[in-house]
Amino acid sequence: MSKQYETVIGLEVHVELATKTKIFCSCSTEFGGLPNAHTCPVCTGMPGSLPVLNKKVVEYAVAVGLATNCTINQYCKFDRKNYFYPDNPQNYQISQLYLPICQNGSIEIETTLGKKKIGIHEIHMEEDAGKLIHDEWEDCSLVDFNRSGVPLIEIVSEPDMRSAEEVIAYLDKLRLIIQYLGASDCKLQEGSMRADINLSVREIGTEKYGTRTEMKNLNSFKAITRAIEGERARQIELIEEGKAVVQETRRWDDNKEYSYAMRSKEDAKDYRYFPEPDLAPIDISNEWIQQIKEKQPELRDEKRLRYQKEYDIPEYDINILTSSKKLADIFENTIALCQKPKEVSNWLMVETMRLLKEEEKDPEDISFSPINLSKLIKLIETGVINRTVAKEVFEVIFREDIDPETYVEENGLKTVNDEGMLYRVVEEIIKANPQSVNDYYSGKTKALGFLVGQTMKQMKGKVDPGKVNKILLELLGREE
Repeated sequence: MSKQYETVIGLEVHVELATKTKIFCSCSTEFGGLPNAHTCPVCTGMPGSLPVLNKKVVEYAVAVGLATNCTINQYCKFDRKNYFYPDNPQNYQISQLYLPICQNGSIEIETTLGKKKIGIHEIHMEEDAGKLIHDEWEDCSLVDFNRSGVPLIEIVSEPDMRSAEEVIAYLDKLRLIIQYLGASDCKLQEGSMRADINLSVREIGTEKYGTRTEMKNLNSFKAITRAIEGERARQIELIEEGKAVVQETRRWDDNKEYSYAMRSKEDAKDYRYFPEPDLAPIDISNEWIQQIKEKQPELRDEKRLRYQKEYDIPEYDINILTSSKKLADIFENTIALCQKPKEVSNWLMVETMRLLKEEEKDPEDISFSPINLSKLIKLIETGVINRTVAKEVFEVIFREDIDPETYVEENGLKTVNDEGMLYRVVEEIIKANPQSVNDYYSGKTKALGFLVGQTMKQMKGKVDPGKVNKILLELLGREE
Protein backbone atom coordinates (compact mmCIF):
# COMPACT_ATOMS: atom_id res chain seq x y z
CA MET A 1 0.00 0.00 0.00
CA SER A 2 1.42 3.40 -1.01
CA LYS A 3 2.12 6.00 1.63
CA GLN A 4 -0.30 8.90 2.17
CA TYR A 5 1.16 12.38 2.47
CA GLU A 6 -0.01 15.58 4.09
CA THR A 7 1.00 19.06 2.86
CA VAL A 8 2.02 21.62 5.48
CA ILE A 9 1.87 25.25 4.34
CA GLY A 10 2.67 28.58 5.94
CA LEU A 11 2.57 31.93 4.16
CA GLU A 12 4.52 35.16 4.26
CA VAL A 13 2.25 37.80 2.76
CA HIS A 14 3.69 41.21 1.86
CA VAL A 15 1.14 44.01 1.55
CA GLU A 16 1.95 47.48 0.22
CA LEU A 17 0.11 50.02 2.36
CA ALA A 18 -2.10 52.72 0.85
CA THR A 19 -0.20 55.69 2.22
CA LYS A 20 0.35 58.64 -0.10
CA THR A 21 4.05 58.80 0.82
CA LYS A 22 6.78 56.25 1.57
CA ILE A 23 7.58 54.79 4.98
CA PHE A 24 10.68 56.91 5.76
CA CYS A 25 10.48 59.86 3.33
CA SER A 26 7.92 62.09 1.59
CA CYS A 27 8.24 60.55 -1.92
CA SER A 28 5.03 59.44 -3.65
CA THR A 29 3.95 55.78 -3.48
CA GLU A 30 1.85 56.03 -6.65
CA PHE A 31 2.05 52.95 -8.88
CA GLY A 32 3.63 53.51 -12.28
CA GLY A 33 5.36 56.75 -13.25
CA LEU A 34 8.66 57.17 -15.04
CA PRO A 35 11.51 55.03 -13.64
CA ASN A 36 13.19 56.66 -10.62
CA ALA A 37 10.78 59.64 -10.69
CA HIS A 38 9.51 59.01 -7.14
CA THR A 39 12.88 59.06 -5.38
CA CYS A 40 15.02 61.14 -3.02
CA PRO A 41 18.32 60.69 -1.08
CA VAL A 42 16.53 58.66 1.65
CA CYS A 43 14.89 56.01 -0.55
CA THR A 44 17.93 55.70 -2.81
CA GLY A 45 20.18 55.08 0.22
CA MET A 46 22.45 58.11 -0.12
CA PRO A 47 25.12 58.46 2.62
CA GLY A 48 24.07 60.81 5.40
CA SER A 49 20.33 60.65 4.68
CA LEU A 50 18.13 59.83 7.67
CA PRO A 51 14.75 58.04 7.83
CA VAL A 52 11.67 59.64 9.43
CA LEU A 53 8.81 57.24 10.22
CA ASN A 54 5.42 57.80 8.54
CA LYS A 55 2.82 57.68 11.36
CA LYS A 56 0.08 56.43 8.99
CA VAL A 57 2.07 53.22 8.41
CA VAL A 58 1.89 52.42 12.14
CA GLU A 59 -1.83 53.22 12.18
CA TYR A 60 -2.55 50.85 9.27
CA ALA A 61 -0.41 48.09 10.85
CA VAL A 62 -2.34 48.40 14.14
CA ALA A 63 -5.68 48.40 12.27
CA VAL A 64 -4.78 45.18 10.42
CA GLY A 65 -3.51 43.67 13.68
CA LEU A 66 -6.77 44.45 15.49
CA ALA A 67 -8.85 43.04 12.60
CA THR A 68 -6.83 39.79 12.66
CA ASN A 69 -7.12 39.32 16.45
CA CYS A 70 -3.45 40.06 17.14
CA THR A 71 -1.83 41.34 20.31
CA ILE A 72 -0.47 44.84 19.64
CA ASN A 73 3.06 45.31 20.99
CA GLN A 74 2.76 48.84 22.33
CA TYR A 75 6.55 49.06 22.57
CA CYS A 76 8.18 47.96 19.32
CA LYS A 77 11.17 48.94 17.22
CA PHE A 78 12.92 48.58 13.88
CA ASP A 79 15.95 46.48 12.95
CA ARG A 80 18.39 46.43 10.05
CA LYS A 81 18.35 43.33 7.88
CA ASN A 82 21.71 43.39 6.13
CA TYR A 83 22.12 41.92 2.67
CA PHE A 84 23.47 42.98 -0.72
CA TYR A 85 21.23 42.97 -3.77
CA PRO A 86 21.23 45.48 -6.65
CA ASP A 87 17.66 46.67 -5.93
CA ASN A 88 18.50 47.29 -2.25
CA PRO A 89 20.22 50.71 -2.29
CA GLN A 90 21.35 50.89 1.36
CA ASN A 91 22.63 47.26 1.43
CA TYR A 92 20.18 46.75 4.29
CA GLN A 93 16.42 46.76 4.70
CA ILE A 94 14.72 48.42 7.66
CA SER A 95 12.37 45.78 9.09
CA GLN A 96 11.26 44.35 12.46
CA LEU A 97 12.70 41.10 13.79
CA TYR A 98 12.96 41.25 17.59
CA LEU A 99 9.89 43.31 18.49
CA PRO A 100 7.29 43.26 15.67
CA ILE A 101 4.21 45.45 16.00
CA CYS A 102 1.63 42.59 16.07
CA GLN A 103 1.78 38.98 17.28
CA ASN A 104 -0.31 35.88 18.01
CA GLY A 105 -3.41 36.54 15.90
CA SER A 106 -5.76 34.39 13.83
CA ILE A 107 -8.49 34.50 11.20
CA GLU A 108 -11.23 32.00 10.48
CA ILE A 109 -11.54 30.57 6.96
CA GLU A 110 -14.27 28.49 5.37
CA THR A 111 -13.67 25.74 2.79
CA THR A 112 -15.59 22.72 1.51
CA LEU A 113 -14.41 20.92 4.69
CA GLY A 114 -15.96 23.59 6.95
CA LYS A 115 -14.54 26.33 9.16
CA LYS A 116 -10.95 26.44 10.38
CA LYS A 117 -8.79 28.88 12.33
CA ILE A 118 -5.45 29.89 10.79
CA GLY A 119 -2.90 31.31 13.21
CA ILE A 120 -0.95 34.49 12.50
CA HIS A 121 2.52 34.34 14.03
CA GLU A 122 3.27 38.04 13.57
CA ILE A 123 2.80 41.17 11.49
CA HIS A 124 5.76 43.47 11.07
CA MET A 125 6.44 46.74 9.24
CA GLU A 126 9.24 47.17 6.72
CA GLU A 127 10.29 49.03 3.58
CA ASP A 128 10.01 47.59 0.09
CA ALA A 129 13.04 47.22 -2.20
CA GLY A 130 13.40 48.66 -5.70
CA LYS A 131 12.65 46.70 -8.86
CA LEU A 132 15.09 45.12 -11.30
CA ILE A 133 14.19 45.17 -14.99
CA HIS A 134 16.15 42.64 -17.05
CA ASP A 135 16.65 43.91 -20.61
CA GLU A 136 17.32 40.88 -22.80
CA TRP A 137 17.91 42.98 -25.92
CA GLU A 138 20.66 45.06 -24.34
CA ASP A 139 21.85 42.15 -22.16
CA CYS A 140 21.78 44.23 -18.99
CA SER A 141 19.70 44.82 -15.85
CA LEU A 142 18.22 48.19 -14.95
CA VAL A 143 16.94 49.25 -11.55
CA ASP A 144 13.91 51.40 -10.77
CA PHE A 145 13.83 52.77 -7.19
CA ASN A 146 10.23 54.08 -7.35
CA ARG A 147 9.15 51.13 -5.21
CA SER A 148 12.09 51.46 -2.81
CA GLY A 149 10.81 52.65 0.56
CA VAL A 150 7.14 51.92 -0.17
CA PRO A 151 5.67 50.81 3.18
CA LEU A 152 4.96 47.11 3.65
CA ILE A 153 3.47 44.95 6.31
CA GLU A 154 4.54 41.32 6.28
CA ILE A 155 1.91 38.94 7.66
CA VAL A 156 3.52 35.67 8.72
CA SER A 157 1.09 32.79 9.25
CA GLU A 158 1.57 29.68 11.35
CA PRO A 159 2.05 26.46 9.27
CA ASP A 160 -1.67 25.68 9.67
CA MET A 161 -2.77 25.24 6.06
CA ARG A 162 -3.00 21.81 4.44
CA SER A 163 -4.18 22.46 0.87
CA ALA A 164 -4.29 25.00 -1.94
CA GLU A 165 -7.99 25.53 -1.17
CA GLU A 166 -7.16 26.58 2.41
CA VAL A 167 -4.37 28.88 1.18
CA ILE A 168 -6.70 30.65 -1.28
CA ALA A 169 -9.44 30.96 1.39
CA TYR A 170 -6.86 32.47 3.80
CA LEU A 171 -5.48 34.91 1.22
CA ASP A 172 -8.97 35.93 0.11
CA LYS A 173 -10.07 36.56 3.71
CA LEU A 174 -6.90 38.54 4.42
CA ARG A 175 -7.29 40.53 1.19
CA LEU A 176 -10.88 41.47 2.01
CA ILE A 177 -10.06 42.48 5.60
CA ILE A 178 -7.26 44.77 4.39
CA GLN A 179 -9.34 46.23 1.53
CA TYR A 180 -12.29 46.92 3.88
CA LEU A 181 -9.88 48.70 6.24
CA GLY A 182 -8.64 50.81 3.31
CA ALA A 183 -5.07 49.84 4.24
CA SER A 184 -4.22 48.56 0.72
CA ASP A 185 -5.89 47.80 -2.62
CA CYS A 186 -4.24 44.32 -2.45
CA LYS A 187 -3.87 44.00 -6.24
CA LEU A 188 -1.79 40.88 -6.83
CA GLN A 189 -1.17 41.79 -10.48
CA GLU A 190 0.38 45.15 -9.46
CA GLY A 191 2.41 43.60 -6.65
CA SER A 192 0.62 45.40 -3.82
CA MET A 193 -0.09 41.96 -2.32
CA ARG A 194 2.55 39.25 -2.71
CA ALA A 195 2.60 35.79 -1.19
CA ASP A 196 5.62 33.59 -0.52
CA ILE A 197 4.72 29.96 0.14
CA ASN A 198 6.59 27.81 2.64
CA LEU A 199 5.66 24.22 1.90
CA SER A 200 6.69 20.78 3.11
CA VAL A 201 5.16 17.32 3.01
CA ARG A 202 5.11 14.58 5.62
CA GLU A 203 3.60 11.14 5.95
CA ILE A 204 0.11 11.29 7.48
CA GLY A 205 0.32 10.57 11.20
CA THR A 206 3.85 11.99 11.53
CA GLU A 207 4.22 14.92 13.91
CA LYS A 208 7.62 16.12 12.72
CA TYR A 209 7.59 18.62 9.85
CA GLY A 210 9.32 17.75 6.58
CA THR A 211 11.99 19.94 4.96
CA ARG A 212 10.33 23.07 3.60
CA THR A 213 10.96 25.10 0.50
CA GLU A 214 9.91 28.69 -0.13
CA MET A 215 8.31 29.71 -3.41
CA LYS A 216 8.28 33.28 -4.71
CA ASN A 217 7.05 35.08 -7.85
CA LEU A 218 3.34 34.36 -7.40
CA ASN A 219 0.96 37.07 -8.57
CA SER A 220 -2.43 35.38 -8.96
CA PHE A 221 -4.57 32.90 -7.06
CA LYS A 222 -4.41 30.52 -10.04
CA ALA A 223 -0.59 30.63 -10.04
CA ILE A 224 -0.55 30.02 -6.27
CA THR A 225 -2.81 26.97 -6.65
CA ARG A 226 -0.69 25.51 -9.46
CA ALA A 227 2.55 26.24 -7.58
CA ILE A 228 1.31 24.45 -4.43
CA GLU A 229 0.16 21.39 -6.36
CA GLY A 230 3.36 21.32 -8.44
CA GLU A 231 5.70 21.65 -5.44
CA ARG A 232 3.76 19.06 -3.40
CA ALA A 233 4.09 16.56 -6.27
CA ARG A 234 7.82 17.36 -6.70
CA GLN A 235 8.60 16.80 -2.99
CA ILE A 236 6.59 13.56 -2.80
CA GLU A 237 8.39 12.24 -5.88
CA LEU A 238 11.80 13.01 -4.28
CA ILE A 239 10.81 11.25 -1.02
CA GLU A 240 9.43 8.22 -2.91
CA GLU A 241 12.74 7.98 -4.79
CA GLY A 242 14.66 8.05 -1.49
CA LYS A 243 16.14 11.49 -2.22
CA ALA A 244 16.32 14.44 0.18
CA VAL A 245 14.24 17.59 -0.16
CA VAL A 246 16.66 20.53 -0.01
CA GLN A 247 15.70 23.60 2.03
CA GLU A 248 15.87 26.35 -0.57
CA THR A 249 14.10 29.28 -2.20
CA ARG A 250 12.46 28.36 -5.50
CA ARG A 251 10.93 30.51 -8.20
CA TRP A 252 7.66 29.39 -9.78
CA ASP A 253 7.42 29.80 -13.55
CA ASP A 254 3.68 29.86 -14.26
CA ASN A 255 4.11 29.56 -18.03
CA LYS A 256 6.16 26.36 -17.74
CA GLU A 257 4.25 25.26 -14.61
CA TYR A 258 7.52 24.37 -12.94
CA SER A 259 9.57 25.71 -10.04
CA TYR A 260 13.34 25.95 -10.08
CA ALA A 261 15.91 26.57 -7.34
CA MET A 262 17.10 30.13 -6.79
CA ARG A 263 19.29 29.83 -3.69
CA SER A 264 19.68 27.77 -0.52
CA LYS A 265 17.39 29.09 2.21
CA GLU A 266 19.00 31.55 4.60
CA ASP A 267 18.36 31.59 8.32
CA ALA A 268 17.80 34.85 10.21
CA LYS A 269 21.39 34.88 11.49
CA ASP A 270 22.72 35.13 7.93
CA TYR A 271 21.14 38.57 7.63
CA ARG A 272 23.13 39.98 10.58
CA TYR A 273 20.15 41.80 12.05
CA PHE A 274 20.83 44.54 14.57
CA PRO A 275 18.68 47.36 16.04
CA GLU A 276 18.14 50.27 13.61
CA PRO A 277 20.23 53.12 15.09
CA ASP A 278 18.54 55.95 13.15
CA LEU A 279 14.98 55.32 14.39
CA ALA A 280 13.68 55.65 17.94
CA PRO A 281 11.50 52.85 19.37
CA ILE A 282 7.74 53.24 18.85
CA ASP A 283 5.52 53.76 21.89
CA ILE A 284 1.84 53.14 21.08
CA SER A 285 -0.50 54.56 23.72
CA ASN A 286 -3.78 52.99 24.88
CA GLU A 287 -5.56 56.12 23.68
CA TRP A 288 -4.18 55.76 20.15
CA ILE A 289 -5.20 52.09 19.96
CA GLN A 290 -8.69 53.07 21.15
CA GLN A 291 -8.92 55.76 18.45
CA ILE A 292 -7.93 53.22 15.77
CA LYS A 293 -10.49 50.72 17.16
CA GLU A 294 -13.26 53.31 16.96
CA LYS A 295 -12.43 54.02 13.30
CA GLN A 296 -12.51 50.33 12.29
CA PRO A 297 -15.20 49.83 9.61
CA GLU A 298 -17.76 47.04 9.45
CA LEU A 299 -15.85 44.09 7.96
CA ARG A 300 -17.22 41.55 5.51
CA ASP A 301 -18.40 38.92 8.03
CA GLU A 302 -20.50 41.46 9.97
CA LYS A 303 -21.77 42.99 6.73
CA ARG A 304 -22.97 39.62 5.46
CA LEU A 305 -24.92 39.00 8.67
CA ARG A 306 -26.50 42.47 8.52
CA TYR A 307 -27.51 42.05 4.85
CA GLN A 308 -29.23 38.76 5.72
CA LYS A 309 -31.30 40.54 8.38
CA GLU A 310 -31.99 43.80 6.55
CA TYR A 311 -32.43 42.93 2.86
CA ASP A 312 -34.60 40.38 1.11
CA ILE A 313 -31.89 39.11 -1.23
CA PRO A 314 -30.41 35.60 -1.71
CA GLU A 315 -27.29 34.50 0.17
CA TYR A 316 -25.48 34.04 -3.16
CA ASP A 317 -26.06 37.73 -3.97
CA ILE A 318 -24.89 38.75 -0.48
CA ASN A 319 -21.63 36.81 -0.91
CA ILE A 320 -20.91 38.47 -4.27
CA LEU A 321 -21.88 41.98 -3.15
CA THR A 322 -19.68 41.80 -0.05
CA SER A 323 -16.74 40.22 -1.91
CA SER A 324 -15.65 43.75 -2.83
CA LYS A 325 -15.82 46.79 -0.58
CA LYS A 326 -16.42 48.98 -3.66
CA LEU A 327 -19.42 46.85 -4.66
CA ALA A 328 -20.81 46.83 -1.10
CA ASP A 329 -20.44 50.62 -0.86
CA ILE A 330 -22.26 51.19 -4.18
CA PHE A 331 -25.01 48.77 -3.09
CA GLU A 332 -25.60 50.51 0.26
CA ASN A 333 -25.30 54.07 -1.07
CA THR A 334 -27.77 53.36 -3.91
CA ILE A 335 -30.28 51.81 -1.51
CA ALA A 336 -30.03 54.92 0.68
CA LEU A 337 -31.18 56.96 -2.34
CA CYS A 338 -33.93 54.73 -3.80
CA GLN A 339 -34.92 52.26 -1.01
CA LYS A 340 -35.00 49.30 -3.47
CA PRO A 341 -32.47 46.68 -2.25
CA LYS A 342 -33.65 43.86 -4.55
CA GLU A 343 -33.64 46.10 -7.61
CA VAL A 344 -30.18 47.52 -6.81
CA SER A 345 -28.86 44.00 -6.20
CA ASN A 346 -30.20 42.85 -9.59
CA TRP A 347 -28.47 45.69 -11.46
CA LEU A 348 -25.17 44.99 -9.73
CA MET A 349 -25.38 41.20 -9.92
CA VAL A 350 -26.48 40.94 -13.56
CA GLU A 351 -25.62 43.94 -15.75
CA THR A 352 -22.65 45.26 -13.76
CA MET A 353 -21.05 41.81 -13.49
CA ARG A 354 -21.64 41.17 -17.21
CA LEU A 355 -19.95 44.42 -18.24
CA LEU A 356 -17.05 43.90 -15.80
CA LYS A 357 -16.45 40.47 -17.32
CA GLU A 358 -16.70 41.77 -20.89
CA GLU A 359 -14.20 44.57 -20.21
CA GLU A 360 -11.94 42.38 -18.02
CA LYS A 361 -12.23 44.73 -15.06
CA ASP A 362 -12.46 44.26 -11.29
CA PRO A 363 -15.28 45.66 -9.10
CA GLU A 364 -12.68 48.15 -7.77
CA ASP A 365 -12.59 49.66 -11.29
CA ILE A 366 -16.30 50.64 -11.21
CA SER A 367 -16.60 54.36 -11.89
CA PHE A 368 -20.38 55.03 -11.97
CA SER A 369 -22.04 56.78 -9.05
CA PRO A 370 -24.86 55.44 -6.84
CA ILE A 371 -26.80 58.65 -7.69
CA ASN A 372 -27.02 57.76 -11.39
CA LEU A 373 -27.93 54.12 -10.72
CA SER A 374 -30.72 55.22 -8.34
CA LYS A 375 -32.00 57.71 -10.96
CA LEU A 376 -32.12 54.90 -13.55
CA ILE A 377 -34.12 52.69 -11.17
CA LYS A 378 -36.61 55.56 -10.58
CA LEU A 379 -37.00 56.08 -14.35
CA ILE A 380 -38.04 52.41 -14.70
CA GLU A 381 -40.27 52.54 -11.62
CA THR A 382 -42.19 55.60 -12.87
CA GLY A 383 -42.59 54.12 -16.37
CA VAL A 384 -40.50 56.83 -18.07
CA ILE A 385 -38.42 54.08 -19.75
CA ASN A 386 -38.83 50.32 -20.01
CA ARG A 387 -36.26 47.71 -19.00
CA THR A 388 -34.97 47.17 -22.53
CA VAL A 389 -34.10 50.85 -22.88
CA ALA A 390 -32.82 50.90 -19.27
CA LYS A 391 -30.21 48.24 -20.11
CA GLU A 392 -28.93 50.35 -23.01
CA VAL A 393 -28.80 53.46 -20.80
CA PHE A 394 -27.01 51.52 -18.04
CA GLU A 395 -24.20 50.56 -20.43
CA VAL A 396 -23.55 54.28 -20.99
CA ILE A 397 -23.75 54.93 -17.22
CA PHE A 398 -21.26 52.09 -16.61
CA ARG A 399 -18.74 53.52 -19.08
CA GLU A 400 -19.27 57.27 -18.76
CA ASP A 401 -21.31 57.80 -15.54
CA ILE A 402 -23.83 60.01 -17.38
CA ASP A 403 -27.00 61.43 -15.77
CA PRO A 404 -29.70 59.01 -17.05
CA GLU A 405 -32.51 61.61 -16.84
CA THR A 406 -30.65 64.02 -19.13
CA TYR A 407 -29.52 61.19 -21.44
CA VAL A 408 -33.05 59.77 -21.84
CA GLU A 409 -34.45 63.26 -22.54
CA GLU A 410 -31.73 64.25 -25.05
CA ASN A 411 -31.91 60.94 -26.94
CA GLY A 412 -35.72 60.68 -27.07
CA LEU A 413 -35.80 57.37 -25.20
CA LYS A 414 -38.93 57.92 -23.13
CA THR A 415 -41.59 55.22 -23.33
CA VAL A 416 -44.36 56.04 -25.83
CA ASN A 417 -47.67 56.21 -23.95
CA ASP A 418 -49.84 57.36 -26.87
CA GLU A 419 -52.34 54.46 -26.97
CA GLY A 420 -53.96 55.55 -30.25
CA MET A 421 -50.57 55.52 -31.98
CA LEU A 422 -49.69 52.17 -30.40
CA TYR A 423 -52.95 50.57 -31.63
CA ARG A 424 -52.20 51.79 -35.17
CA VAL A 425 -48.64 50.35 -35.09
CA VAL A 426 -49.88 46.97 -33.75
CA GLU A 427 -52.57 46.81 -36.47
CA GLU A 428 -49.87 47.43 -39.10
CA ILE A 429 -47.72 44.62 -37.64
CA ILE A 430 -50.69 42.21 -37.70
CA LYS A 431 -51.41 43.05 -41.39
CA ALA A 432 -47.73 42.73 -42.32
CA ASN A 433 -47.33 39.27 -40.73
CA PRO A 434 -50.30 37.06 -41.80
CA GLN A 435 -48.32 33.83 -41.39
CA SER A 436 -47.51 34.60 -37.73
CA VAL A 437 -51.16 35.48 -37.12
CA ASN A 438 -52.25 32.11 -38.60
CA ASP A 439 -49.60 30.35 -36.47
CA TYR A 440 -51.01 32.05 -33.38
CA TYR A 441 -54.54 30.90 -34.21
CA SER A 442 -53.14 27.37 -34.77
CA GLY A 443 -51.99 27.33 -31.15
CA LYS A 444 -48.33 28.30 -31.66
CA THR A 445 -47.88 30.70 -28.73
CA LYS A 446 -44.35 31.67 -29.85
CA ALA A 447 -45.95 33.57 -32.73
CA LEU A 448 -47.32 36.11 -30.25
CA GLY A 449 -43.79 36.73 -28.96
CA PHE A 450 -42.63 37.32 -32.54
CA LEU A 451 -45.38 39.92 -33.09
CA VAL A 452 -44.48 41.64 -29.81
CA GLY A 453 -40.84 41.71 -30.95
CA GLN A 454 -41.75 43.21 -34.34
CA THR A 455 -43.78 45.95 -32.62
CA MET A 456 -40.92 46.70 -30.22
CA LYS A 457 -38.56 46.91 -33.18
CA GLN A 458 -40.91 49.30 -35.00
CA MET A 459 -41.14 51.46 -31.85
CA LYS A 460 -37.34 51.28 -31.32
CA GLY A 461 -37.88 49.71 -27.90
CA LYS A 462 -39.63 52.81 -26.55
CA VAL A 463 -42.78 51.04 -25.46
CA ASP A 464 -43.85 48.77 -22.63
CA PRO A 465 -43.82 45.15 -23.97
CA GLY A 466 -46.60 44.26 -21.49
CA LYS A 467 -48.83 46.92 -23.06
CA VAL A 468 -47.97 45.67 -26.58
CA ASN A 469 -48.86 42.11 -25.51
CA LYS A 470 -52.22 43.27 -24.13
CA ILE A 471 -53.14 45.22 -27.31
CA LEU A 472 -52.10 42.28 -29.54
CA LEU A 473 -54.30 39.85 -27.57
CA GLU A 474 -57.20 42.29 -27.79
CA LEU A 475 -56.89 42.90 -31.56
CA LEU A 476 -56.25 39.22 -32.40
CA GLY A 477 -59.26 38.26 -30.26
CA ARG A 478 -61.42 40.65 -32.23
CA GLU A 479 -60.23 39.28 -35.59
CA GLU A 480 -60.79 35.68 -34.48
